[in-house]
Amino acid sequence: MDSNTLSLYHIFSAVAEAESISGAAKELFISQPAVSKAIKKLEESLGTILLYRNSRGVSLTHEGTVLYEYIHSAFETISAGEDSLKHINELGIGHIHIGVSSTLCKHVLLPYLKVFLGLHPHTQIAIDCQSTLHTVKLLENKEIDIGLIAPPDNNKKLQYITIGHLQDTFVASPQYISSLLEREQISEKHLLEKSNLILLDKKNLTRRYIDKYLNKWNIDSDNAMEVSSMELLIDFVKTGLGTGCIIKQFITEELENGQLVEILTPSIMKQRDVSFAYSTLVPLTGSTKAFVDYIDESKGI
Repeated sequence: MDSNTLSLYHIFSAVAEAESISGAAKELFISQPAVSKAIKKLEESLGTILLYRNSRGVSLTHEGTVLYEYIHSAFETISAGEDSLKHINELGIGHIHIGVSSTLCKHVLLPYLKVFLGLHPHTQIAIDCQSTLHTVKLLENKEIDIGLIAPPDNNKKLQYITIGHLQDTFVASPQYISSLLEREQISEKHLLEKSNLILLDKKNLTRRYIDKYLNKWNIDSDNAMEVSSMELLIDFVKTGLGTGCIIKQFITEELENGQLVEILTPSIMKQRDVSFAYSTLVPLTGSTKAFVDYIDESKGI
């Protein structure tokens, strides 16, 4: 339906309610000939007579009554939609669909959401916990509004807001380190190459980053114990099952109280950015833009 047809329906509806060409013209602030011309054009396009003209005004034909009922219902629906939008805008009601890994969700996203929802309490949040690779695909396919990721590369289709950095480090429990040093009769500088490594599975981008680092120093990771999440990795290492590569910001308490100890490595691993990302190809909704603005003002972990 084009705008001209919608205008004809609007004029027809006004005539049906006023039961008069002149009454509709007065209500619409247009001339009577313009109203009559619009009705004639609508009747010709539909191939039927919609109005009976008489000395007292006009009345609807059977076909006109059927059409008016549909038009009236449609205009009421449009009006209800406008009222709903007004209500949404007045209360700040909105919806944001976020993609994030379970680890970043717990340690990074939730603190942001806690403050944001305090400022925008009527915003509904949906969270899709997936790997960074899957989150990027969801963004590219326009299935989510925003993602929290450690960017694998500079994707030109995405806009990034870097909020901080992740520092990977190898850690173990004091008991495991002591046992390994005694059993292998080695110095601390050989701990990493002699350790039972516990790493994320090979589908994870973090694992690929770690493997690249280990390969640089000729340390084999093929026989490493694999886990599906950073939380499990932390628990396994704390239990004393081996040495794990863990994001340092997520184990500050364990490092401070001595539950975990950083072990000597050939070099410090390069920090990785952590960023919120959204598609440059999709206009931001009101709620998503509010969240992006909040992130931009509050970034830093």
